[in-house]
Amino acid sequence: MTHTILSSPTKEVVIGFDRPFVMIGERINPTGRKLLAEEMKNGDFSRVEADAIAQVEAGAQMLDVNAGIPLADEPALLARAIQLVQSITDVPLSIDSSIIDALERGLSVYQGKALVNSVTGEDESLERVLPLVKKYGAAVVAISNDETGISMDPDVRFAVAKKIVERAADHGIHYSDVVVDPLVMPIGALGQAGQQAFKLIRRLREELKVNTTCGASNVSFGLPNRNQVTGTFLSMAMASGMTSAIMSPLHPEVKAAIMAADVLTGNDQDCAAWIKANRDPNAPTGGRGEREGRRRRSAQ
Repeated sequence: MTHTILSSPTKEVVIGFDRPFVMIGERINPTGRKLLAEEMKNGDFSRVEADAIAQVEAGAQMLDVNAGIPLADEPALLARAIQLVQSITDVPLSIDSSIIDALERGLSVYQGKALVNSVTGEDESLERVLPLVKKYGAAVVAISNDETGISMDPDVRFAVAKKIVERAADHGIHYSDVVVDPLVMPIGALGQAGQQAFKLIRRLREELKVNTTCGASNVSFGLPNRNQVTGTFLSMAMASGMTSAIMSPLHPEVKAAIMAADVLTGNDQDCAAWIKANRDPNAPTGGRGEREGRRRRSAQ
């Protein structure tokens, strides 16, 4: 089994085919959040702190941290955000930037083994990001596009993923530290997006033996009742072999779909997590009185 091991100073998270699905909280990202972007740019990180705590309390095992704000000092903002989040939570982090200087600044202050988000199949990206991943002993998200853009052919996206895994090996990075994003398309715009994703995830698991992730909300973009679509997609993707997703853990229906899929794939041992989350607080505790009642009923 392929295990991608990430860590903070006090906690280790393992992404793997035989492990519960890993939810990577997506909300510390100013893209599309004007208020958060303005606050971070002005040095106010109170919303970052609140988002970090809320996502961990909702069950996120990791958090993605992004500080991509136009005309701002992204390396400095990203480093500050990482240090803040690590001071108030114990979960491992995904360091999210397309700016190489920001990635290096973030990795330099990170405590533990981080997940770098991300590298693409473009030669320039590979030769800039992979040495950083190796230098800091991190793992990396591999995005299945290259200089030609995002192909609508899943076989082409597989070939790009294979190229990244092979190039990572050239840099001394084991395939277990490459988590492939197969690029999930919006189902509302591309009717075969779900089927394509499931086929590609299976190939990535069976042929490359890599763990996978995705931006989960992409699949439901533009649709009503998005959370229902996203949750159902994730449960079906898990059955195909997907092992993590960058997502919001704050939507109960999405989280419930993931937990149920963990039960059905056998990755929630003895259904313990499901029972803990869904147990009736008023149900009998299974003490002596209840056992005696069961004996009396069985004897009647």
